[in-house]
Amino acid sequence: QVQLVESGGGLVQPGGSLRLSCAASGNISTIYAMGWYRQAPGKQRELVAVITNDGTTNYRDSVKGRFTISRDGTKNTVYLQMNNLTPEDTAVYYCNRVSSGGQLWSWGQGTQVTVSL
Repeated sequence: QVQLVESGGGLVQPGGSLRLSCAASGNISTIYAMGWYRQAPGKQRELVAVITNDGTTNYRDSVKGRFTISRDGTKNTVYLQMNNLTPEDTAVYYCNRVSSGGQLWSWGQGTQVTVSL
């Protein structure tokens, strides 16, 4: 079982930027796809960005052009660069694997992102 630790969240004004990090306790280089998810208050958790182990990325429409996902295989770390943030991006952000069968590791504690004046 891989343990996931997310960090980098905080309070930022609209239009600001944050870079989130997700450190995995185990080797994730063999995992086909990793993703960033988010859960806003009162809403279901949603997949925001995906990166495969060949570097292919995919994004939720609402974040396209603003968010960039990347991974460092040597550090077993996945990143999410978030630019031009809006209040609608306010949520707790988590990382986890992405698979067609829906298999997930246990969720980490997440990192809170709050976009507000």
